[in-house]
Amino acid sequence: MSDDLKKGLEGVLVAESKLSSIDGDAGRLIYRGYTIEELARNASYEEVLYLLWNGHLPSTDELEPFSDALMNEREVDDDVLEMMEKLAVADEQPMAALRTAVSMFSAYEPEDDADPEDLKATLRKGRRITAKIPTALAAFERYRLGEDPVAPHPELGLAANFLYMLSGEEPDNIAAETFDQALILHADHGLNASTFTSMVIGSTMADIYSAVTGGISALSGPLHGGANQDVMEVLIEIDESNLDHREWVEQATEEGRRIPGFGHRVYNVKDPRAKILQERSEELAKAGESKWYDYTTTIEQYLSEEKGLTEKGIAPNVDFYSGSVYYQLGIPIDMYTPIFAMSRVGGWIAHVLEYQQDNRLIRPRARYTGPQDQEFVPLGDR
Repeated sequence: MSDDLKKGLEGVLVAESKLSSIDGDAGRLIYRGYTIEELARNASYEEVLYLLWNGHLPSTDELEPFSDALMNEREVDDDVLEMMEKLAVADEQPMAALRTAVSMFSAYEPEDDADPEDLKATLRKGRRITAKIPTALAAFERYRLGEDPVAPHPELGLAANFLYMLSGEEPDNIAAETFDQALILHADHGLNASTFTSMVIGSTMADIYSAVTGGISALSGPLHGGANQDVMEVLIEIDESNLDHREWVEQATEEGRRIPGFGHRVYNVKDPRAKILQERSEELAKAGESKWYDYTTTIEQYLSEEKGLTEKGIAPNVDFYSGSVYYQLGIPIDMYTPIFAMSRVGGWIAHVLEYQQDNRLIRPRARYTGPQDQEFVPLGDR
C-alpha cells in the first residue's frame, strides 16, 4: 500500500459509479450517459430522479405512477410542521431546520422495520424523503413570514409545487420550467463532499434517513454549499452602491476581493450548468427585471476577458448564475442551500443504493504523527 498522503482525498478513486461523470477540461457533465444539456432542456426533474434511481429514462407508463407516488407522499406529519414553526420562531438557520425535519421524517416511516439490506425498501424510503423535503422547507419559510403553510398542490410537479407552497400562488410556465431545470442541474455531481458523506454513512448500512441527514450536514458547510447565496449578496451590494456595476467590479478586484461563483474543484472551464442557468437568467430578465442578468454578465466578461481568469482555469461555476435565477423567482437568499439539498437528495440516494449493491465499509487510514513511547504518570503525580 502506498504511503503517499492525499489530503482531501485528491485524485483518490474509492468507488466505481454509473451515475454521473465530469470532464473538467471539456466542461462536460453526464448522468448515466445523457448530457446535462439534453436532460435540462428536454426532461423533467421527476424523469431525472427516475433515471438516477432506476438506470433508464422512464416511459410514459413508468413515469406516471412514479410521479403519482411522489405526489401522494408530499404530506408531512403535523408534529414535523409544529417543529418547523418552533424553529422558525427561534430564528434557526434553514439548513439546520431541514436537517431536523429529515430526522423527524423517520419517526413516521411506515417501513421503519425493513431490513437494511432490502434496497427496494431503501429506495421507497428515499422517495418519501425526496417528496417531503419541499413541503417541510416551504412550511418553514411560511412560518418565518408569520403565515400558515400552504398544502401541496395535487396536480403540480415537484418544482412548480415548491414555488406554489412558498408563495401560495401557482408559478407561471417560465418560473416553473426554470426551477425544474435548476433542480435537474443540481441533482448529481460525482463524489462531492455531501455525496461522499452519504456514501460513507450508507456503507455502514445505516438507514437512508441517516445518510441523507449526513449529506445535508456536509452541504451546510460554506466550502461546499452556499456560494450562490454569496453571489447574490455581492449583486445586491453592487445594486446598493453608488457605482456603475463595471466600476464596482474593477474597484473590488483592485482591492483584492474574491468574487464568489468563480472557480471549481473539478472544472477548468466554464461549468456547463452555469451556461444553462445563464440562458434562463436572460429569459427571466426579458420577462421582468434585467439588472441582475446585466450584473452577472458584466462581471463574467470583465473577470474572464480583462482579468484573464478563464485562461487560468478559473471560470464561472453553477453558483454564479443560480443565485440571481433564484432571486428572480422570489426565493429568499438563505434558502438557496436548502434548495440545493432538495435537488441533490436524488443523487445522494442514488449513490447510497449503488454502493450498497456491492457494499464494503468505507474505512480509510490516517498517518499517525503523534508522540511515541510516552511514560504514563499516575493521576496523583501529575
